[in-house]
Amino acid sequence: MNVTVCQSCGMPLTTPAQFGTEADGNATREYCIYCYKEGMFQQPNITLEGMIEMCTAILKEEGTDEESARSMLRNQLPFLKRWNRSTSERNEKRNSVEPVRYITLPGKRLAGVSARTTNAIEMSGKGCIQGLWDRYFTSGPLPAPEAARYGCYADYTDGIHGEYTILVGHEVAADETLPDGMNSIELPPATYAVFTSRKGPMAEVVGEAWGAVWAWNHQHERTFTGDFELYDERSMDPANVQVDLYIAVKQAKPSADQ
Repeated sequence: MNVTVCQSCGMPLTTPAQFGTEADGNATREYCIYCYKEGMFQQPNITLEGMIEMCTAILKEEGTDEESARSMLRNQLPFLKRWNRSTSERNEKRNSVEPVRYITLPGKRLAGVSARTTNAIEMSGKGCIQGLWDRYFTSGPLPAPEAARYGCYADYTDGIHGEYTILVGHEVAADETLPDGMNSIELPPATYAVFTSRKGPMAEVVGEAWGAVWAWNHQHERTFTGDFELYDERSMDPANVQVDLYIAVKQAKPSADQ
């Protein structure tokens, strides 16, 4: 069974016992039982900010750093169904999300440290991505500090809902021998929709950029052959990062009326 998340609080839904229920008693996989029961929200008047604070307290009790939990929730919750449809202002913002450009690139080989995970696990505060970045920068040998780094997402099992491989690393030659402990991913030639974050702290802007990808109206264009974050010379200062997200799409550019 694929892992999904509650579209109100972001809680991973891994078993039927966690599913909310409709008025007729049937289960729904859109919301958890704590947020939605018998066809009604259990906290009908709670605001988005109130949900963020409530979930921050829960994650803090489970061992997540309070600042990290709050930042993650502020990046992720606004794009969940309950909140991104709550006001016309959010709908207008959602509908305005577009990539800055499209580009077709040849295949490339990336090498680094990797793991399997899901969006649900990462949103739960128990993810592995930050740990992979820490591991990568303590491994070696590594390219010069100014060399581009990548956060690569590949081997998807079910798009945004299922497992995928996350690799943190750098580009290497096709025939390069890798040091012990390093893995590689071969990205095929592909067309990408490119999203560019604002400048700011890495923990904030990367999550915001992915939120924009998930809110994009052309999800049907994604191919999931491999996506990546590009960290170049604009990412030397962790407190003032700007990152590009390359999202693999079908070769035909989506038209404005799709």
